[in-house]
Amino acid sequence: MGKTIIVSNRLPVKLSDNEGEITLTPSEGGLATGLGSIYREKNNIWIGWPGMEISDEDAQRKVSRELDKQDLKPVFLTQEEINHYYEGFSNEILWPVFHYMPTYARYHQPYWDYYYSVNQKFRDAVLQNMEPGDIVWVHDYQLMLLPGMLRAVVPEATIGFFQHIPFPSYELFRMIPWRVELLDGLLGADLIGFHTFDDARHFVSAARRLTPVISSSNEISYNNRNIIVDSFPMGIDSQKFRELTNKPLVREYIAELNKSFENTRLILSIDRLDYSKGILQRLKAFELLLQLNPEYIGNIVLYMIVVPSRDNVRQYKELLDEIDKFVGGINARYRTMTWQPVFYFYRALPVEELSALYATAEICLVTPMRDGMNLVCKEFIASREHDDGVLILSEMAGASKELSDAIIVNPNNIHALMQAIEEALDMPLAEQKRRMQLMKEIVMKFNVSHWVKLFMARLKEVKQMQLSMFAKHISETSGNNIKHLYAHAESRLIFLDYDGTLVGFTADIEMAAPDEELYRILQKLAEDAANRVVIVSGRNPEFLEKWFGSLHIDMVAEHGAWTKIAHGEWQSLPGLSAQWKKDFFPVLESFTDRTPGAFIEEKDFSLVWHYRKVEESLGELRSNEIMSTLRYLAEDKGLQVLPGNKVVEVKNVEINKGKAALSFLQEGAYDFNMAIGDDHTDEDIFKAMPSPAVTIKVGSQVSAARYSINDYREVRKFLKFLAGNNLFNAPQDFAVREK
Repeated sequence: MGKTIIVSNRLPVKLSDNEGEITLTPSEGGLATGLGSIYREKNNIWIGWPGMEISDEDAQRKVSRELDKQDLKPVFLTQEEINHYYEGFSNEILWPVFHYMPTYARYHQPYWDYYYSVNQKFRDAVLQNMEPGDIVWVHDYQLMLLPGMLRAVVPEATIGFFQHIPFPSYELFRMIPWRVELLDGLLGADLIGFHTFDDARHFVSAARRLTPVISSSNEISYNNRNIIVDSFPMGIDSQKFRELTNKPLVREYIAELNKSFENTRLILSIDRLDYSKGILQRLKAFELLLQLNPEYIGNIVLYMIVVPSRDNVRQYKELLDEIDKFVGGINARYRTMTWQPVFYFYRALPVEELSALYATAEICLVTPMRDGMNLVCKEFIASREHDDGVLILSEMAGASKELSDAIIVNPNNIHALMQAIEEALDMPLAEQKRRMQLMKEIVMKFNVSHWVKLFMARLKEVKQMQLSMFAKHISETSGNNIKHLYAHAESRLIFLDYDGTLVGFTADIEMAAPDEELYRILQKLAEDAANRVVIVSGRNPEFLEKWFGSLHIDMVAEHGAWTKIAHGEWQSLPGLSAQWKKDFFPVLESFTDRTPGAFIEEKDFSLVWHYRKVEESLGELRSNEIMSTLRYLAEDKGLQVLPGNKVVEVKNVEINKGKAALSFLQEGAYDFNMAIGDDHTDEDIFKAMPSPAVTIKVGSQVSAARYSINDYREVRKFLKFLAGNNLFNAPQDFAVREK
């Protein structure tokens, strides 16, 4: 195993230039702390922007040498690149849209151009340091194109991506003009991580709607590669915050705070200046609390820290002005000679002062309008030495999914937020401790080290899964071996599914008729006296007869309910009944009535609910509802409910493609057996085939088949290759993979 290369927009150090002398100071951010354990191991490295413009080449070389001592590799950016890639595209397009504030987004083409070129710069930096076997872990929204750029150059690379901010719903994400390019970039990763399941779900939904992917649950198949999308809630260095409260300097700060607020109860608010943090809503709730509960005047204090951030940008400057005015208004209206309601500081605090505030405050208000995780709430919990105190947490923060014992609020509801503060002020000590102990257990266990280990372990699992699925690519030699077996066989039995295997899917099922090329292929196979060709389809006998009745091939319709030997008569499976359809048809009809685009296909011994014309997410939702409803109804009626490719089918349990295939296999001894199919129902054939058989699944899903092939076009090429005289030529013709 090679080294791990961490890539993020910023390196985990702060550079300062003091009269030409550049010094490095370690960053105390959560990411720097969490990943420190990785990049300091063995020969691992961290690639990122050093945080300031360094245009002089001599200075760049000097900084690079200093950074290299700490296994850090810089990507130097010009001021113009910083303005357009970072301040522009990242923070004026991605940040507002991903935080559900699309009205703040500015879709300037130059922003995109710089975002693309800077991601290329990062790609080049990774490639300069990358060796075979290395793991690349890319972080956050500034580098969404990087995984795809790396994959294009190093197809076999192991790449993880983690996003630290939310991922928006499809309706918001699709507003970005470069949405497909962003998805293509992210889909270059093997494992894509988010803080919450909702974010992962939103990403999968966007990928399904905007790119030609196949997805099942949290697994995406894209460009012959399976990608996992999962949630990994990030933790903090909980032990560090636990121990900080016992440091002498922190104890001094705690003593000062206790003295200053001896007769008042402290409510703490700490946030970076940003419109996503809900700072104004918090102030409005606090003012409403004082207005409706005058008994709190003189007894409580809101201690509010706002950390400076981008206050040269118009929206941030306006927000800062609003906060200043609001705080001034509250203090002017409610201040007394010995008390003021809001202590407001616009500055960053050293970690020792933060620790003292966490340990002293009775209540911590963490109420963002939208947040990926928010680690302030976890730092507050880890700092509670006596397990007292109350956390008020926004349901819009990722942390609310873990810390359910906090008082959970909707930050848009000012009155509910005020009531939450009231509840916190009135909460008995025993209840405080019960909640805090439960949350502390989570924070201490699921710390930042746990997060790192979990992600890296999952990335290795994903890579092993990919390798196991694509371990034995059929080479020119093995491809010709299959051809050799075919050519030297005296009798062959060939099962072929129809829809999705020999033809592509169409919105109108009647339009998926065979074309001249397919007829020629089937005719060529059928003309060979050694071949017995069987089309095994879910289609009804009328369709198959109309399309293939003139060919010398056998046919199986409705998954095995009907069988026809070449030029013979259709025979139904004995003992089948269709009486049950009168009970099930109204149920399917009720789902069709509320699903635009869905329709019911009635066959002799089955009912099929099609949703290939339905909007994708709605179709999947309805199909799941149908499966749940019908399985309950089918339990005691000898029926089965099966999902298919954009269909749900109800049929007799005796109807099975595998059983139909067995009846053919038992009729004679064949020395070459083959089955090709794309559907869930074709798995029954694959399982029924004898072990030396050539079984091929169309698509790259996990299957009982030995091989997989991309699509119906490649199936046709493969069949032409078998029946013709050409040699196997996988790169030009088709890609078959042995499983």
